[in-house]
Amino acid sequence: MVCWCGPSFAAAAFDAQSVTDAQLRDGAARLKPELLTKAQILLSRAHYSPGEIDGKPGPNFSKALAAFAGDRGLQSNERLTDEVWRELANFSTDPALIEYTITEADVRGPFLAKIPARMEDMKRLPALSYVSPRERLAEKFHVSEALLGALNPGKKLDNAGEPIMVPNVAQVKLGKIVRIEVNKTDQTLRAFGPDEKLVAFYPVTAGSSEKPAPRGRLKVTTVQKNPTYHYDPKYKFKGVQTNRPFTIQAGPNNPVGAVWIGVSGEGYGLHGTPEPSKIGKTESHGCIRLTNWDALELADAVGKGVPVDFVGDEQERRIARAQAQRPNARKKR
Repeated sequence: MVCWCGPSFAAAAFDAQSVTDAQLRDGAARLKPELLTKAQILLSRAHYSPGEIDGKPGPNFSKALAAFAGDRGLQSNERLTDEVWRELANFSTDPALIEYTITEADVRGPFLAKIPARMEDMKRLPALSYVSPRERLAEKFHVSEALLGALNPGKKLDNAGEPIMVPNVAQVKLGKIVRIEVNKTDQTLRAFGPDEKLVAFYPVTAGSSEKPAPRGRLKVTTVQKNPTYHYDPKYKFKGVQTNRPFTIQAGPNNPVGAVWIGVSGEGYGLHGTPEPSKIGKTESHGCIRLTNWDALELADAVGKGVPVDFVGDEQERRIARAQAQRPNARKKR
């Protein structure tokens, strides 16, 4: 067994070919960024999303590994074992990275100079666009901006016609989804096909102690891409100080991201996010956040009436987090 406890990835440049060639070596105590990057790409391609591909170990990566292994009857304990790696590497033999030529559309604005921190200030903007071509390209290929830069040292990523290396995340589209399960304790979402077989797995941010996610079974009522965001003061979100309703225009940096999947509970939905790196690591106002690309993939496979089952609770998650942090706290003493 090999632990995924890996390097402190500081976005240092590394040879893209080394990602494609990366293999798990017997007895390796630490996983290099190249291998972590390749494993995350393969998981994403298999519809076991690690969230943002960043070349780092972390909870979203370990959850995806465990789901992939468990679906195949393998034991992983959320770690990249030799057995799990063989299964993952055999799933797809396509290169982990491919060359992509930046297009005019990739660099065409308008781009925002800055995303306001306060919702009230967002309402004044004509659109919640990307802030740079780099951010747009990172979302397009499900990768962190830091890792995208590391794969392309010395490139500004804003010139049309320039070739760059990107994760090869092309994948077969999901089949029809007939049921969704959101686990509020684990902060995960599982999507099931007609035979109750797992067809997709995603990390999510689901609710908080202040604003819990729903319980029980709800149903999908609407799917809207590129949605506007409407704030109702009766929700009393922390940090929002106005008593008047307002609307924030559409765009990938809108508070609900690139897509809204509404469910039958008032005000609740599954949606994208402007901050993919924070999925599963923060809290929400009761809704279910996914990365924009995961939310869009899910939206393309669901329709009205699909049941959404909510299991677990936020309190269990808080207890689990506290227990996990205690050993680290002792080490720092």
